[in-house]
Amino acid sequence: MKELSLSRRTVLKSTASAATLTGLAGYADLQRESTISTPRRIAPDEKLNIACVGCGGKGKVDVDEVSSQNIVALCDVDWERAKATSKKHPDVPKFKDYRTMLRELDGQIDAVTVTTPDHMHYPVAKMAIEMGKHVYVQKPLTHSVWEARQLAELARKHKVATQMGNQGQASESVRILCEYLWDGAIGPVHEVHVWTNRPIWPQGINRPVEIQTVPKSLDWDLWLGVAPERPYHSAYHPFKWRGWWDFGTGALGDIGCHSLAPIFRALKLTHPVRVEASSTELFAETYPLASIVTYQFPAREGMPPVQLTWYDGGLKPPRPQELEANREWGGGGTLYVGEKGKIFGGRIIPEAKMKKYKQPAKTLPRSPGHYQEWIQACKGGQPGGSDFDFAGPLTEAVLLGNIALQTGKRLEWNSRKLEITNIPGANRFLRRAYRDGWIF
Repeated sequence: MKELSLSRRTVLKSTASAATLTGLAGYADLQRESTISTPRRIAPDEKLNIACVGCGGKGKVDVDEVSSQNIVALCDVDWERAKATSKKHPDVPKFKDYRTMLRELDGQIDAVTVTTPDHMHYPVAKMAIEMGKHVYVQKPLTHSVWEARQLAELARKHKVATQMGNQGQASESVRILCEYLWDGAIGPVHEVHVWTNRPIWPQGINRPVEIQTVPKSLDWDLWLGVAPERPYHSAYHPFKWRGWWDFGTGALGDIGCHSLAPIFRALKLTHPVRVEASSTELFAETYPLASIVTYQFPAREGMPPVQLTWYDGGLKPPRPQELEANREWGGGGTLYVGEKGKIFGGRIIPEAKMKKYKQPAKTLPRSPGHYQEWIQACKGGQPGGSDFDFAGPLTEAVLLGNIALQTGKRLEWNSRKLEITNIPGANRFLRRAYRDGWIF
């Protein structure tokens, strides 16, 4: 795999030239100004130049979805996993280190997709944003609460278009749900339950002790990135990384940004004030087999306080009496409890009550598609439905649930100060340490 790189001589020559032209004081100002890079203007009928970080698995899907634009660079730490994408774009430059790609092709890139394990979302997106690139980042937005807040602030500072990869937010069903609830279909909502069939990967386990050989196609050091160093094992790569604290964000991080997004939008939620959790046995390095996380949100915009409860690992709330016996109470779903009724699966229950309901007019704008939202935003259009101003608070809430799991304590949350106020020691989980020597 050929990697391009900037030579030290080139960097020094550019630095010397700039200093000569502006003077030392002026060059210092230039350096400060250059840290606030913003995107170039792109006409609606012009194609974006997109670089993609992560090209196998879900990365292949993301590359395919933005291939209506110009794919100008591809990056993956394991090109055996990403070989289908490589074959589809044979003439596009390919890299293993995203830092080399961004530095070498800076002037040729308008936007970047980030489809890596969770622990590398922030480093890649941060570098791209600071270079003035629009970014699309898979869910969850980041691996830590602090990182989510940082990315949202960086995106505003650099004026880049953003989108988090929770595709369902662009669906018709989310808009219909909002219109139902805002029409008062079940009255003020004070309780929501959401559950999933995750995890579908191993967790509730200890670190493997056997030694395995790193696959020839994989750069294990780059895969680890900012995470603590450990020997390679197939228990982590591919895909199984989701169950490990160092790399993934568990069932809540995997599905929470999907299934909680409609709740956040319909009920206009932002930051919880209290979070608590219970689970099966906690392990030092992996998420538990099953958990329940409960959030308390304050009153907002004419809506009452609401309790939101998350279930995973096969757990779920009691079946509501209103649900007909022949209706499935499956492995995943959302139940809204209002003062005048309940909504399950996007419909009022029981079905007889749904049929009597006079549905409201379609008042919300419909989406051109999740990826298209981002592409249009990059060209000066409306912000994407899951831009970082929306995705940031959503991700923060999701990850606070994981902190509640780790501590086993009820957390009182001050979002303005980014602080857990009742258990100071828990604040160490808001931000993680990065591996020594890792620069991004």
